[in-house]
Amino acid sequence: MNDKITGSCLCGKVVFSVSGPFEAFHWCHCSRCRKDTGSAHASNIFAAPDCIEWLRGKEWVKRFDLPEAERYAKAFCTHCGSPVPYISRNGAWIIVPAGTLNDDPGISPQDNIHWASRAPWYDQGVDAARFDHAPPE
Repeated sequence: MNDKITGSCLCGKVVFSVSGPFEAFHWCHCSRCRKDTGSAHASNIFAAPDCIEWLRGKEWVKRFDLPEAERYAKAFCTHCGSPVPYISRNGAWIIVPAGTLNDDPGISPQDNIHWASRAPWYDQGVDAARFDHAPPE
């Protein structure tokens, strides 16, 4: 994928575009990513750092680097708290939270990393009931 696609935070104050090619798409199950997302895993797309253009709201972005971690970082909108893209700590990648993109990035998850750290309830959830809308009350 070499076309530009846009993304944003939940409230729309931060808007960006990214262009490929995207190099990797990982689902990370480590405990840090689970705590960061409040979910079973983080869904992150990796591309060259110059693939991003901030269209609006870069001043709303705050970055957090976990001091004791070699690689972990996150960036978020200070208004709504949604994750937004950030440059990896070593400067090699732009890391794009996949759920922030408005369109299909043209790449699918390639792997599940830190699988041994996955939530103990993850495997059962994969086979749980599925609904196209909110579940019945």
